[in-house]
Amino acid sequence: MPVVEVLKESYHAGGAANVARNLRELAEHVHLLSLAGTDHDGGVLRELLESQGIHLDCVEFDPAFRTIRKTRVIARTQQVVRVDRESRVGFTTPQREAVLDRFRRLLPTLDAIIIEDYDKGLLDQDLTDAILADARTAGKIVCIDPKPSNPIRWSGGTCVTPNRMEAFRCAGRPLRDPIDPPTEDRALIEVGRILLDEWRCECVLITLSEQGMMLFQRDAEPYHIPTRAVEVFDVSGAGDTAIAAFTAALAGGANPREAAEIANHASGIVVGKLGTAVVHRDELLASFPDEENG
Repeated sequence: MPVVEVLKESYHAGGAANVARNLRELAEHVHLLSLAGTDHDGGVLRELLESQGIHLDCVEFDPAFRTIRKTRVIARTQQVVRVDRESRVGFTTPQREAVLDRFRRLLPTLDAIIIEDYDKGLLDQDLTDAILADARTAGKIVCIDPKPSNPIRWSGGTCVTPNRMEAFRCAGRPLRDPIDPPTEDRALIEVGRILLDEWRCECVLITLSEQGMMLFQRDAEPYHIPTRAVEVFDVSGAGDTAIAAFTAALAGGANPREAAEIANHASGIVVGKLGTAVVHRDELLASFPDEENG
């Protein structure tokens, strides 16, 4: 039986809050729409996010809700075990109406929206349809990170960003071993084309772990971006970093290929850190070669 001597404890915001943390490093104003409790963990989460300048005006704090907590036990750089405390709970009807009202009042001030699905019960078809419809009407960028276990019909977003396994599941295709190079991976290319049609989005960005990323757009050949990771310590939260950087780049005027390159650089940095870490703006800038100096 393993015995662990606790030397240090730290708290980090995870899940969709980790996307917000990453986005806050690249954007001045970040707002969360979610559900949290008023328990001890909810208080810690609130303090963490507010200290980082993340706005919680669209978060419902419900005394009856137990804030999700995941405890990771790490020996040196190796995770020994993770203990999850969570329950699948969604908004009540009054809560849904309240957060959507706040979202609609906030919408004119937003440049982009990220829908991050962890299948914890919060996102359902009605809530998603309402957010997407309002965003389309307002002409906003919407990037979506799906979870295949939650059968939501994503439709009309700007980009959807599954990993390879999620992409195959969402497309209803059996998972195949990766082919190198990915540009010759016929199964992957078929899945990307299927998802473009099914989700009716402008692009699909599939993250491929050590193979980097593949961007699919209508009327264009699939675009492969090789990984930028130098050393991998922990892949936790890499997808959070990717969608945050990709969305921030689109909102800043980058085209999808440029945004995917930026997201790939950001992911390559974050996997070299331990835990659900963030990429700072100066780190991201430094990861690009200085053209003047070759």
